Amino acid sequence: MQSSEVAELIRSRMPEAETVEVTGGEGKFEALVVSPIFAGMNAVKKHQTVYRTVQEEIASGAVHALTIRAMTPEEHGKS
Repeated sequence: MQSSEVAELIRSRMPEAETVEVTGGEGKFEALVVSPIFAGMNAVKKHQTVYRTVQEEIASGAVHALTIRAMTPEEHGKS
């Protein structure tokens, strides 16, 4: 699985996301996801929300590791 495929999965399952950037390969990926739905969520809930979008790919072994940076648009603007 390629990073562009992982990004498309996240985008299609989180259509409200303003930014989805995925890098990496060979089953190990890093994702930046910026979405207003993260408002009021703690870091664990944000990560769980993103993990759910690739749950099947993790179970199948297509994705071995996913490092996530999940933030609201406001948080992203501060970084």
